[in-house]
Amino acid sequence: MLPFYSFAYIKKVKYMEEMSEKIFLKKIGEKLKFYRKKAGYSNYEYFAYDNNISRPQYGKYEAGANIQLNTLYKILKALKVTPEEFFKGID
Repeated sequence: MLPFYSFAYIKKVKYMEEMSEKIFLKKIGEKLKFYRKKAGYSNYEYFAYDNNISRPQYGKYEAGANIQLNTLYKILKALKVTPEEFFKGID
């Protein structure tokens, strides 16, 4: 027989999963900002413009917005950072 979970419990589990995702995306954004600055770009708009990326959208990525894998790959390529290097330390 399957265990019974209350609606409040299920809602709490779902909330915890959403928070984990937000924390993960925030870490991605922080890493993007770190490597952008390391590449010599003090302003995200200059980096986005130089690499043909939407400036407002790139700003959202650094702030923790969801990002598609192919877009992340394009950005990492522009930053000259390998995916292994980028994701090191993100858990």
